[in-house]
Amino acid sequence: MGPAKVSSGWVLWVLWLAVCGGRWGSLLGVDALKMPFKVKDILPVLPQEVSWMMLNNMHSAVDLLPAFVGSIVPGNGSVEWKGACFEQNRAEIQFTDGGDGLGGGIIRLTTDVATSWTCMDLYVFATPYRVTWDYYFSAREHTLEITSWEESAEKDYIKKHGLSVFLMPSGMLGTLLSLIDVIPLFSNTIWGQNANLAFLEKHMGATFEKRATPWQTVIDAADVHSGDFLAVSKLRGRWGGFESLEKWVTGSFAGHTAVCLKDNIGNLWVGESGHENEKGEEIIVVIPWDEWWELALKDESNPQIALLPLHPDLRSKFNSTAAWSYARSMSGKPYGYHNMIFSWIDTLADNYPPPLDSNLVISVMSMWTRLQPSYAANMWNEALNKRLETEDLDLISILVETEKRGMTFDQLLTIPEQDDWVYSDGKSTTCVAFILEMYKEAGIFGPFSTSIQVTEFTIRDAYMLRIFENNTTRLPKWCVNVDARFPFCQILGEYQMEFPEYNTIEPYANMNEKCPSLPPTYYRPQSC
Repeated sequence: MGPAKVSSGWVLWVLWLAVCGGRWGSLLGVDALKMPFKVKDILPVLPQEVSWMMLNNMHSAVDLLPAFVGSIVPGNGSVEWKGACFEQNRAEIQFTDGGDGLGGGIIRLTTDVATSWTCMDLYVFATPYRVTWDYYFSAREHTLEITSWEESAEKDYIKKHGLSVFLMPSGMLGTLLSLIDVIPLFSNTIWGQNANLAFLEKHMGATFEKRATPWQTVIDAADVHSGDFLAVSKLRGRWGGFESLEKWVTGSFAGHTAVCLKDNIGNLWVGESGHENEKGEEIIVVIPWDEWWELALKDESNPQIALLPLHPDLRSKFNSTAAWSYARSMSGKPYGYHNMIFSWIDTLADNYPPPLDSNLVISVMSMWTRLQPSYAANMWNEALNKRLETEDLDLISILVETEKRGMTFDQLLTIPEQDDWVYSDGKSTTCVAFILEMYKEAGIFGPFSTSIQVTEFTIRDAYMLRIFENNTTRLPKWCVNVDARFPFCQILGEYQMEFPEYNTIEPYANMNEKCPSLPPTYYRPQSC
């Protein structure tokens, strides 16, 4: 049988009742009437064109992220909060005995005052040793049993820090609906592209002004110089989705970078950290311009690419010999996964777009550590050990050591990365850190070369540096721009690229080590 048809009259009645029901209560001088359902609860039964229209206005990919509501500690009372479905919630945890000597625990969670008759709340319960979840759709006391702790260290952790409780803000149904918003971000289709554009417009205030054709520029290599910066923004597919999330948390209006190099006979090359080799590995390469450009033109993620020329005064000081020596020393090394997240996190609270926070970060780390230990070690364990000046500690041991030193985990995350740290697979540089380290070697940072840690820079931090061309009349003839707003050369893409606060900040010591990055304004105080 096909799907049952829903009459338009019934749909209109449902929508009118859902929207206006609360107003009746106000007119009658009583609390708003509790509706049997909310509009979001009935989206699955609405006609597709109606449900999609409402879905786009009510949900976003951010709805998928859990919000930390508190930690419950045995013998330390309960935690209370307001949920998405139930307005009054309370939770506590008690230890239970067990035959293994460790015992387990009982979580008692009471829900009350539902906002509708059909809503649900979904919860995630996490320690550094486990992640579990449950959902509730009735107003009563619920219990969730943990039959046994993983090890004695988990029980000790619960005693001191409790079990973290996270709420999915959009409720159970909202979470499922938000999956529809997340999936397109990674889709290699026009649907995925439109989803990424909408996400960036909504969460960052980005604009996507259509460029006049041709969207592809034929460059003259004679006008490109060593040190010229390439900013790349991908709009769909795996990297398009990843870059959209990266842009949102960092405030960067580009998601990838590369750098131009000229050899002694004038051939143009591109240095890049994050180039995918034939094995699917992300590595550092130096390849001919023609090869790099051909790959860009074939890239199904629809990349937008801009060339940001160095200022002539700095170009004249650029030490190409030192730059090439550095590039060759890094060629073949892996992309800088070790310190990728640490260029983003500089402060205790002002780098996490709501509902992100450090509690969620540690829970995600713990989940990945359980699921993919080698991945976790590569992404953060080595870097956290560097900050503690320890070796080979796993995440749990890192937490124990942090506590011994009277430090919180979020404080540990903010310790600046050091460019001279050497990891198990060599020095670790992201796409932008690779370029900026080359700039250091080439003399671009002058007297600040020893006091700037470029592994603390995001892509936004890089293009805000006052080191680029600021006179549009000196740009190459083939560099066609809409107007003087853009003192750089966009060489590929259907949308005009934008870089707020481009080319505005002079380098200084300890730059970008304590900077906030909260959307939508991404305010950056001076000298942070």
